[in-house]
Amino acid sequence: MQEDLTTIKDDMIAFIEGHGMRRFHGYVGEEVQTVMWDLNSNLETWKDFVELAKHSGATFLTMNHLQLDREDVDFLVERLRNAAYASEEDVEEARWLRAYVGKTGFVQLGFPHQGGMFVCEISTEWYERYQRLLDMAEDLGGIPFETDQDDER
Repeated sequence: MQEDLTTIKDDMIAFIEGHGMRRFHGYVGEEVQTVMWDLNSNLETWKDFVELAKHSGATFLTMNHLQLDREDVDFLVERLRNAAYASEEDVEEARWLRAYVGKTGFVQLGFPHQGGMFVCEISTEWYERYQRLLDMAEDLGGIPFETDQDDER
């Protein structure tokens, strides 16, 4: 499993443009009727996905990616620190993600067809951990609160 999908993302851009297709920068969320592409443990099958989009008459593909920023990790660490039930291990795991700052951990391609979206997603193991921690921080209510010292008296 790769730790940085930047090269794959760049290859996708070149491959899509090489097929004469356009890219629409957007994310296909869960609220849309979606058919997921099965990679079958072979990251290179995204090329088959692009070719299927072309043969289906799609003129564009949606494309989204996440490149981890230091601010993203710092925000996650802070949210977990302020969460009521987060453990120190969770906070430490979030800090560990700093090793992946600047790396691409998620790429999504999609194309519309007959009222639905066909989607191909590739992600790294660290991105899955990042998402799990983000979801946990949100579920635990890790919203930082600032207190005014006058209110404490």
